[in-house]
Amino acid sequence: MSLPSETAPISSLLTTANGCVERLRHRWGWFIGLGVLVAVLGVAALALVVSATIASVYIIALFMVVAGGAEIVFAFGARSWARFFLWVIAGLAYIVVAAFALAQPLMAAAVFTLLLGIALFVTGLIRIYVGTQLNKDMRGIVIMAGAVTAVVGLVVLIGWPANSFVVLGLLLGLDLLFWGSAWITLGLRMKAHNLHVPRLA
Repeated sequence: MSLPSETAPISSLLTTANGCVERLRHRWGWFIGLGVLVAVLGVAALALVVSATIASVYIIALFMVVAGGAEIVFAFGARSWARFFLWVIAGLAYIVVAAFALAQPLMAAAVFTLLLGIALFVTGLIRIYVGTQLNKDMRGIVIMAGAVTAVVGLVVLIGWPANSFVVLGLLLGLDLLFWGSAWITLGLRMKAHNLHVPRLA
């Protein structure tokens, strides 16, 4: 009896998403145009990888400023002085780190790259461990994914700090390139679907 109630929200989301795609399928050109723009930005980021790295640092810093400001705002809703000061200190820490990143983007890139390499390596090891606890059907793919993640993290760590000027920009460029390709693919599928759907006179 609990199955319908659990799957109903997912079905509702899928229905809403399909409805949105159906209403926007005649706008397929906008999706392709957006995909081309994002892909071009990705290629530019790969060509100007150092500048893209600095841009990545600025983006991270801006998100940290927003997060820090939000935590300070939330602090005024705390029900105790301990929680109030904890939220304020955490928010100020975010803002201070963001200010440092904005003032010294290359040094911040080195720190972010080091943290990224550590995170990837640790995440890969955790995935490998989790994979060993799974059944035979899932074990191989999860262990392989963990090994790839761990190797990427290890490569980043071995090349640090010399690679600090390119890693973040490279990831930004690849992310934009893949997202642009996804938007283009969606636009082309919407175009094909639009051509095969008969129009009412």
